[in-house]
Amino acid sequence: MSNYSNKVKKHAEMFKALGNPHRLEIFLQLTRCCTPGTVCNLDEALSINVGDIGKMLDIAPSTVSHHLKELHRANLIEMRRNGKNIECWIEPKTLKVLSNFFSINELSGVNNE
Repeated sequence: MSNYSNKVKKHAEMFKALGNPHRLEIFLQLTRCCTPGTVCNLDEALSINVGDIGKMLDIAPSTVSHHLKELHRANLIEMRRNGKNIECWIEPKTLKVLSNFFSINELSGVNNE
């Protein structure tokens, strides 16, 4: 598979994950609360606990965990467990990948990295 095809597949996975309104809201909240590249405790990032996130989004806490795993699987967020807490953050390169997707060179298949 060509490098271009791999990039298209990678972008499709990212946009598929962000196509869910709950995952998009979680992702946007992480971009608002933390400078990209810094680690945010999920409770601090959203200023509420997982149960409250579930209430805010009208979903179960287990579903919040599922959405975090999907964002991580799509390489949109980084996660690590720290005791009882889950720390989540967005790497600056992730935002650059998303931003570069819409550039003329990227859409035409020219490698601009």
